[in-house]
Amino acid sequence: MRRILLTLILLLTAGSALAEVRPFVRGSWQELIAAHAGKPLLVHFWSLTCAPCLAEMPQWTKLRRDNPGMALVLVATDAPEQAARQQTFLARNGLGDVEQWTFADAFTERLRFEVDRRWRGELPMTRMVGRDGSVEAFTGSMDAAVLAGWLVRQGGSHVER
Repeated sequence: MRRILLTLILLLTAGSALAEVRPFVRGSWQELIAAHAGKPLLVHFWSLTCAPCLAEMPQWTKLRRDNPGMALVLVATDAPEQAARQQTFLARNGLGDVEQWTFADAFTERLRFEVDRRWRGELPMTRMVGRDGSVEAFTGSMDAAVLAGWLVRQGGSHVER
C-alpha cells in the first residue's frame, strides 16, 4: 500500500515543476527590476497569513493563463521557513512554476523600504513595472480594471472584468 501511495505522489508531482524560492534580501528589488528591464512586470507581494491574498490567488492564475507572455513574480512576506508551504499552495493554484521569492531578512521594514518608501506592510500589494521602468502600485485585492488598463498600456492582452 505504501508503494502505491508513493508511486501516486511521484506521478502527480512529476509533471509540475516547482520554481525555486529565492531569498528576498537587501538589493533583491533592484535585481528583480534589472532582470526584467524593458519588459512589463507584475510583482505581487502576498502572505500565507493574509486571507485576501489566499482568496485572490485563483484570479492571478486566470490572469496568467489569459496573458501567457506576462512576467509575474510572486514575493511572499512570510519567513523563509515557510517556503515549502508557499510552493505547495502556489502549485495547488497552478502557479508553482512562477518566479518566487520570500522575505529572508528579519528586518522586513528595510526590505519594504527598498520596494516603496511609503509601504508599511499592507497586503496584498502589487507593483506594476512598465516597459519604460515606470512603477505603479496597487494595494489591496487585485482590481481587474486597474490591471486591464495597465496591460493595455503595456501592449499586452486583457483581463476579464
